[in-house]
Amino acid sequence: MRGGFVIRDHPCHRRGVPDNIAATLLDWYDLNARDLPWRARPGANATDPYRVWLSEVMLQQTQVATVIPYFEKFTARWPDFAALAAEEDAEVMSAWAGLGYYARARNMLACAREVARLGAIPDTEAELLRLPGVGGYTAAAVAAIAFGRRAVVVDGNVERVVSRLFALSDPLPGAKPQIRALTDSITPDARAGDFAQAMMDLGATICTARSPRCLLCPLRSACAAFAGGAPETFPVKTKKAAKPQRYGTLFWFERDGQVLLVQRPDKGLLGGMRALPTGPWVESPPGIEGAPVAVEWRILGSGITHVFTHFRLDCALAVATIGAQEAVQGIWWPVAEIESAGLPTVFAKAVEAIRRAR
Repeated sequence: MRGGFVIRDHPCHRRGVPDNIAATLLDWYDLNARDLPWRARPGANATDPYRVWLSEVMLQQTQVATVIPYFEKFTARWPDFAALAAEEDAEVMSAWAGLGYYARARNMLACAREVARLGAIPDTEAELLRLPGVGGYTAAAVAAIAFGRRAVVVDGNVERVVSRLFALSDPLPGAKPQIRALTDSITPDARAGDFAQAMMDLGATICTARSPRCLLCPLRSACAAFAGGAPETFPVKTKKAAKPQRYGTLFWFERDGQVLLVQRPDKGLLGGMRALPTGPWVESPPGIEGAPVAVEWRILGSGITHVFTHFRLDCALAVATIGAQEAVQGIWWPVAEIESAGLPTVFAKAVEAIRRAR
């Protein structure tokens, strides 16, 4: 026995991890669970699979505080799979604007339509994985949280908790399979969904990336990283390479109080979204290459910067005003109502910068 925990002959316990860690963590969760709009209370069996699935899609690479207002807006407007599946792509993409990683929104719609066709969302990991856009993490999370299935749920918070619990010296991302196996070794058969959410909450509120609050942690006496005196050094991460730099020009083309927008191609970055016209995004500034029409463009003195997942983009801003007689392909949108266009963040930044410069 160590620190009130019993050690048994199990692969994870031979590393010094107690067999009743799940019970200890669930006791903590019962008292400290975050109140989130997509959650049932600890121990409840009334979690709506649609709300679980939607929240997990939105939470991928996005903070909880950012997701909450989007989740509430989506569920008020589209309360179930059928309602979301029946909506036009452009409306959903517009409502998603600002959450980023827009491929998630396209996959979300495809998944909702498949679930609507099936009549219900499947309740096992294997069947969930057959749905469009559902990967291993989402399948495990929905199976465990919505349906009470035993599943191994590993997000960034869980990676951090497990890396510290075992003082795992192998660096990420290569250590991901080992982290999953170790998480499997401590996941209980009962209340697997609550256990997954407890691990997420522990990582989000106690076992944080910087300045972990170890003295408040229910697993402190079982944690190898705490025993070693440097929990903040875990997980070990491979140094990231610098993001490639790209340049572009965004075009503000106005007439009679309206601005020209375009619909980006369905495939590719920001696919299907309304946007300002843009030239190519390339390795050196392209000037007015790709302008929507040949007029006299004025380049503003300052541009915008936006960091995507895989590259950094610096954009010049070009503006022009034309008469009503000019014929141009695109969508003419009232300037006074531009916020309702649902522009992705990079273009919303451009709108704000142009407003400040005028």
